[in-house]
Amino acid sequence: MINLVIDIGNSRTKIALFNEHDLMLNVTVDRLTPDHLKMLKDEQPQLNKVILSSVKAVEPEITGYLSGNFEFFIELDHLTRLPIENIYETPETLGKDRLAAAVGANELFPDQNLLIIDAGTAITYDLVSEKNQFVGGNISPGLEMRFKALNHFTEKLPLINYSNEFQPIGRNTTDAIRAGVQNGILFEMAQTIDLFNRNYQNLHIIMTGGDSNFFDKKLNYSIFVHFNLTLIGLNRILEYNAKKK
Repeated sequence: MINLVIDIGNSRTKIALFNEHDLMLNVTVDRLTPDHLKMLKDEQPQLNKVILSSVKAVEPEITGYLSGNFEFFIELDHLTRLPIENIYETPETLGKDRLAAAVGANELFPDQNLLIIDAGTAITYDLVSEKNQFVGGNISPGLEMRFKALNHFTEKLPLINYSNEFQPIGRNTTDAIRAGVQNGILFEMAQTIDLFNRNYQNLHIIMTGGDSNFFDKKLNYSIFVHFNLTLIGLNRILEYNAKKK
């Protein structure tokens, strides 16, 4: 059977098809419409299970089509049953992307201590223990957010973009901003990894998110990069709930 995974973010939507555990298709659209879903359903007659995760309110036409045209449909929230134990103190405030990435990492590396770093709009550091528990983690501003904040909250600092080439000490304002922001995140990541390493033995580090490659190449740690970690996690949650039906 084919599974449909939908991950709606603030600006774009990821759509993925899984043949049980195998990723078959992964596309991104600016806005999800019922026509997208109808086309997928027509092209994949075996498509019968779907999970929806969204950071914002979903149009009734979308949820109506999903609930009316698929054998099994769930929308991820803090009450959704999970294949790992969630011991976060405020599960209702936990970001769905953080939770899905944690489940995805646990799917790839079960029964191990895992540090999941999602380097996107925000940078999140989340821990899944060898007991298969989501313990919690930290949230920090991402690369682009830091550049924009310096420009927005000051009178004269320019808005610049990141660069793979930057100096340890800036000798002009542009280089000073770039060195400060980029080195600052690298120092933060290194110290966070060391902190988790001191508290959890045999820690595996998994990185995901749009800026993963930039940071992975500049950190002196063994890091496994996987850009589809969230989609894998959502598919695992879907399979887990379908079997519990």
